[in-house]
Amino acid sequence: MAATSSSRLFFLALSLLACFPFCSCHCSVSNKNAEGGMMKGMFVFGSSLVDNGNNNFLPNSLARADYFPYGIDFPLGPSGRFTNGRNVIDLLGGHLKLPSLIPAFADPKTRGSKIVHGVNFASGASGILDDTGSLAGHVINMNQQIRNFEEITLPELETQLGCRSPQSLPNYLFVVGTGGNDYSFNYFLRSSNQNVSLEVFTANLTASLSRQLKIRRLKFESPWHHISACKLHSLGARKFVVMSVNPLGCSPVVRMNRPTHNGCVQNMNWAAHLFNSHLKSLVDVIRAEMPGSALVFVNSYKIIRDIIKNPISKGFNDSSTTCCEVASISEGGNGILCKRGGEVCANRSSHVYFDGLHPTEAVNVQIATKAYVSSLKTEVYPTNIARMTKSKI
Repeated sequence: MAATSSSRLFFLALSLLACFPFCSCHCSVSNKNAEGGMMKGMFVFGSSLVDNGNNNFLPNSLARADYFPYGIDFPLGPSGRFTNGRNVIDLLGGHLKLPSLIPAFADPKTRGSKIVHGVNFASGASGILDDTGSLAGHVINMNQQIRNFEEITLPELETQLGCRSPQSLPNYLFVVGTGGNDYSFNYFLRSSNQNVSLEVFTANLTASLSRQLKIRRLKFESPWHHISACKLHSLGARKFVVMSVNPLGCSPVVRMNRPTHNGCVQNMNWAAHLFNSHLKSLVDVIRAEMPGSALVFVNSYKIIRDIIKNPISKGFNDSSTTCCEVASISEGGNGILCKRGGEVCANRSSHVYFDGLHPTEAVNVQIATKAYVSSLKTEVYPTNIARMTKSKI
């Protein structure tokens, strides 16, 4: 009887041990880094506001920023960033003291040791919905961005670091900045949306984003561990940043085509505000459903709106026109992107917008700084990135 009990205990122990991933090699990162606020890198998903150059490598994409005057103030020149200098991701990397810029996934050189400090999967003109951005030709939608992370980058990262993702991913920040294009290039442009209320569209949009952040995580755990009964709830990612949608109705391209007496187009801003409200609520919901995780909602909408309402006090002189020369729709352009080799304003730091949609580096500096250290919950919720990265979870 005792021998039988011992055998049962032995096999029970083996079955329990099978539920945990093992690594016989040395892991080059430690979870103590995450607890002390030392992030090893970032993984970035979203649209042009956080794209570090992925669209450069998409031959049929019309949403490109790999030419002058984009990058006029960036050390590497035109790089595919949709601004004059650094974008929010570059600046957050500086605050986190990362040793290098986050490389673009689509760059063939973003392989091997170059991925150990993170990878940027974002694509200009893309959205949460698969068909958003189709007007811009080839873009990488959110679902494909997540697949690229799951199927290509993550296995390679395990090889580079010598450990499984539950050991390494707590040391990385996951940044998501998307949603605006789903309104600008989808809801407000497609006749098929005429019978769909803004509230219903927004609810469906945030539900789609929630599924992308949660369901895909669970989907690719089981092929690695092969034991669904263990109910593993995480691959190891612990710290997330979600960026709000900017005030869409205040961008020069919208103002140019829909002039108003008081500046911004209110129904566009209301759409952004509605999405942001849902996104902020989603932070609380996801935190409850992802035990041991921390999330920060960065309200770039409010940060930019405050600048536009009182630009002089924030160090800006122009909050309504573009810094670079933009071809209007009547001139054969799209009202958004800078003309190739076109004129550009001399004092970029005094402009809110560089082109018809994207802010200047000066605005990105304010967004990244407030995201990292602001104590206002109206700007960062429930706390700032600095506190979040240093917290024990």
